Amino acid sequence: MTTETVSSYPVTPRNRVRRLHERGSYDRAAVHHVLDAAMLCHVAYVIDGQPYATPTLFWRRDDTLYWHGSSASRMLRHLKAGTPACLTVAHLDGLVLARSGFNHSANYRSAMCFGTARLVEDPAEKAEAMRDVVDRFYPGRSALLRRLTAQEAKATTIIAMPIEEASAKVRAKGVGDDEADFALPIWAGVIPVATVLGAAQTCPRLAEGVEKPEALAIFPAGGRLDAALQAGQRLYEGG
Repeated sequence: MTTETVSSYPVTPRNRVRRLHERGSYDRAAVHHVLDAAMLCHVAYVIDGQPYATPTLFWRRDDTLYWHGSSASRMLRHLKAGTPACLTVAHLDGLVLARSGFNHSANYRSAMCFGTARLVEDPAEKAEAMRDVVDRFYPGRSALLRRLTAQEAKATTIIAMPIEEASAKVRAKGVGDDEADFALPIWAGVIPVATVLGAAQTCPRLAEGVEKPEALAIFPAGGRLDAALQAGQRLYEGG
């Protein structure tokens, strides 16, 4: 086990990258960079010996990850007791076509975070988290919305998980063919992949005179979603 530093997560048997370890990083900034480019994650946990992996929206504040859902959710009912969990995020960035099937690959960014999930019970922390689930992605938007009702708050469970250990793993390079294969008359290369934003579609029942907020300019038509989310995270941290 390596010594923990301010800038990195501790390396343990739980988060150590074993396969293609040169692609791995335990640097906090590297892990956060992958997390902050995403909205959707998968949370893995075990209930009565049965493993589950649940997709859900999440957000990060410093070294704590948050997600929310219905108070009736099986996942949230289980995790709120204080349960070990693993949250993962992955981005597909490119299709890598080689001259052999064995060397076909993909360019990607991924992060795996471990911690103990807990229920957010403090009223002030929960109120802040329920505001942040909007403002993290749409800066300043919660101030424009109608106030949350008591019933809506009661029906929502917020889970927090401090990141105890984490690792990022990234492949961002071209074709990795065997040297002898480069001369073969077979097309090889990388097909880039990205999630691109479309033009905003205004609600047909929008009240007269309402304009789209300037803060949503971080979501330009034709822009990349991951870039927009990272911009939103920077504004969220600045707030």
